[in-house]
Amino acid sequence: MQRLMARGLGAMVARGRGCTVMSWSACQQSGTWRGFNSGPVLTSDHYSGTMDDVTRTIREQSGVDIGYHIIPKPRDHLLAYQPKREDLEPRSMLDSHSTAIIPLSEGEQIRERYVNHLGRVRLGRILEELDMFAVWMCHRHVKLPNHPKDVPLPYTFVTLLVDKVEFSNVERLKVNQDIQLSGNITWAGTSSMEITIYVRQKDYDENINMTKAIFLMVARNATNTGAAPINPLKPEGDIEKKIWEEADKRQKSRRNQAKESVFNSPPREHEQAIMYEILRRTTPPNGMDLNKRELPARCRWMEDSMQSTMIAPFPENRNAQNTIFGGYLMRQAVEISFIQASLYQGGRPLLECISDISFMQPVEVNTFLQMTAHVVYTAQNYLQLMTVAQIWDVSGTVRTTNVFYLTYKADRILDEVLPRTYREMLWYVHGRRKLLNALDLQPEYPDPKEKTKVTSAKGT
Repeated sequence: MQRLMARGLGAMVARGRGCTVMSWSACQQSGTWRGFNSGPVLTSDHYSGTMDDVTRTIREQSGVDIGYHIIPKPRDHLLAYQPKREDLEPRSMLDSHSTAIIPLSEGEQIRERYVNHLGRVRLGRILEELDMFAVWMCHRHVKLPNHPKDVPLPYTFVTLLVDKVEFSNVERLKVNQDIQLSGNITWAGTSSMEITIYVRQKDYDENINMTKAIFLMVARNATNTGAAPINPLKPEGDIEKKIWEEADKRQKSRRNQAKESVFNSPPREHEQAIMYEILRRTTPPNGMDLNKRELPARCRWMEDSMQSTMIAPFPENRNAQNTIFGGYLMRQAVEISFIQASLYQGGRPLLECISDISFMQPVEVNTFLQMTAHVVYTAQNYLQLMTVAQIWDVSGTVRTTNVFYLTYKADRILDEVLPRTYREMLWYVHGRRKLLNALDLQPEYPDPKEKTKVTSAKGT
């Protein structure tokens, strides 16, 4: 049954992923980003320079000195400059919109950081830049009345979660052409902001859509000890109002998804049926020992489909509080998941989507970081990975800091991954949901076997 259900999913995958690549100028004229089913997109002429320029400006505005100090530079004096929310004027989406580039065309020295062993663009590095660009969008949105020019911005901006990062045309990207990032604030609460970022690359006369990413950032005070108010977001014009409506729907959907997670509530009825079918398929026939499991043909156990690595973070990846940047964590998660996906496929899969990255604990620069990538679901030529980041301190205490969900597309039909334990069953169900969401498919689909029974009954 599960193999048939996978074939049913494969048919939906084939129907659900068609898209037409348009030039960037055509996207601008229509007000939509055609490569990603995303609705209206805001544009402006504001240019922030290269991503190195952006990083330098963020450091200057935050008052962060170059050089590592075991004890971070005090920022308590900046608390006196934190404004009250009622004193902050509303801002439009256009106020935060900007564009920056990764200048790959400027030489081999720059390109080396962004190329992998196959000569392709290194997606983990792009994610690292996306996180920094999201912080830059926060800096552009927040505007304080009568703030002294010689006083750093009394804020710390923290990545709360990454809703979704979609990839397209990855195989077409060139390592000697500039990559452009553009985006703006698309939703704002009291201290939280949603940022939507688009990534594209110009190839001769065509602009190739590469990535759409949605970040949720939180404004904290200068010492990162409490929330800080931000300017209200007041959409102006029809495009900004439409963008706000879609972002507000996403915000409500995030709350519902958190409540309905298999880690917070039991699997749904059809998911329980899937779990039972896996148990039936992997239990020896005519046997009463439920602890004994047999692996069907062309299947692999989930427990054997994982990779783990231990990393020592270094000061070069820190922020003002000596905690590790979220972008660094995302890069490490992408790179170990790619290793596991490649080993599972026996080739080089393409990254299609990253979804629901949650940041639960800060990673101190003096701790160790363990990354573990699990293949938790497969269907046809798609793999769903769950990569878990855990912090280890020298005392041996372990805490989970991040969970990443990454969807890869292989060039062949894959072996089916199967769970053995109940915990792995929950991972399997959760991974199935993530894959369906990543491919924009419905959360439920009919079992082809049941459909055949219904058709036969009608025929009689």
